[in-house]
Parts: sequence; structure tokens; C-alpha cells
Amino acid sequence: MRDHIARRLPVWLYWAFVFGLGGLALVYLVAPIVIALMMSFTDGQTLKFPPQGFSLRWYQALLDPLVSGTEHIAAFNSFKIAVLAVIGSLLFAVPASIGMARTKGRSANVLEPLLLAPLVLPSLVYGLAALIVANFIGIRPSLWLTVAGHIVVFGPLMYRATSVVAQGLDPSLEEASTTMGASSLTTLRRVILPLLVPGIMAGAFLVFIESLDNVSISLFLADPQTTVLPLRMFALIQESLDPRVAAISGILIVVTFVGVLIGNRLFGPSRPKT
Repeated sequence: MRDHIARRLPVWLYWAFVFGLGGLALVYLVAPIVIALMMSFTDGQTLKFPPQGFSLRWYQALLDPLVSGTEHIAAFNSFKIAVLAVIGSLLFAVPASIGMARTKGRSANVLEPLLLAPLVLPSLVYGLAALIVANFIGIRPSLWLTVAGHIVVFGPLMYRATSVVAQGLDPSLEEASTTMGASSLTTLRRVILPLLVPGIMAGAFLVFIESLDNVSISLFLADPQTTVLPLRMFALIQESLDPRVAAISGILIVVTFVGVLIGNRLFGPSRPKT
């Protein structure tokens, strides 16, 4: 396809289109991250670009429990919700991916869209609907209701990541384990789960980041005492364009980038040696 297009267009025009469009897409993706990082080092009193001077004062203020105690509580709540969402997603996504890998025909065609449906439904709509249902059955907004909402909405990410690996498992490995006298539980623990680790880790990372960053579900399902980091950041922007928001963004960007590098190093595809 690429060679066919290249033959019909001048070479310079083809490569200008490819690199030009790719460069614009790269700038569109990277520029907001760079701007957020630059603003986090401002010496000014409010968020402003270009930043006024260079200083680490807002990172120091963010780490000071006397100045940013509320932000520390919000970060801890978000971290706790994200970890619990990862654990809850593991409990249903891994068995579901293993079961779906063994399911064939019409059943798989019916069950798979149901498992992935929360990815299609806007989380804002689900958050409002979950709040209405919870209120109808007498459940008040709380941290645990927020965790349940995150599991429902982001759990399919875990399922999708693990199912890709589960679909590629060689059935003969399980048969060989059974032939050697291993029980089903031993086979699951010693053969299947270790092979699913790359998918599990990728899914856990996706669920953790999405849960940590979510606004819509937490907005509806969290109680007033459960302040989460995204909502606290939004409040800081509304109140005073506090530069600590940029500092929080800088920390999240660095943590995410390091997580991606570590995951790619440990579980990424291996390149053939030349």
C-alpha cells in the first residue's frame, strides 16, 4: 500500500506528508506535557505560560504537609482507590480471560462484548447511573462505592490486556502439565498464571493510571470526606490557579514515564539479536 502511494506521488511530497503529519501528531501529544512541566518550575504566584523565572518552590510547597496537607490526603485516597481497583480487576479479569480463551463459537461472540461494554459507555453516564441505582437501594456514596465503580469501568482494560496473552497460550502446555500428574490448581498456579504475567502487569498499569486520573466516577460516587486528587486539582484551579497543580502534574508525568520504561524493560517484546 505504501509503495503504491509512493509511486503515484513525487517522493518528496510523499515523505513531506508522512513526516509532516507524524510530526504534527507528535507535537500535539507531547507539547501539553512539556508545557505542564515548564509551568511547574515557575517562580510566579499563579499558573502562567511562559513561566516567570525558575524555581522549585512549588514542589517544596507540595511536599510540605503543613502547606499541602489536603493534597496529601487526596493523593493517598486516590492511590488507595487505584490499588483496590487493580486488585478487584484482577479478581474478575484474569479468570474471565482464561475462561474466554477456552470458550468458542456463539458464546464467545455474546460474552466478549458484554465484558468490554463499560469501555464504550461514557464514564460520566455510568457515574450518574450508578449514583441513582445506589441511592435507590440505599447505598450512600463512599470510598468503597467509588472503588466498585472504578472496577466496573476500568476492569475491562485488565481483561483486554490479559485476554490477548491468554488467547496465545499453547493448549499443549496445560495438557502436558495434566499428563505429568499436576492438578488443575497446580497447573493454573505453575503454568498458566506465570505466562499471563506480562498481560496482568500491563492491565494493572492501565487500570491504576486510569483510576488515579478519573474525575467523573469519583465526582458522583465519592463521599465529601473522600477527597480525590483530580477533584482537588480542579478545585485549586478554580480557586486561584495554584501552581501546585502543575507540580502535581509534573510528578504524575514523571511517575508514569518511569512506569512505562520499567514495564517495557521487564515485560516488553524482546528484539532478536543480530
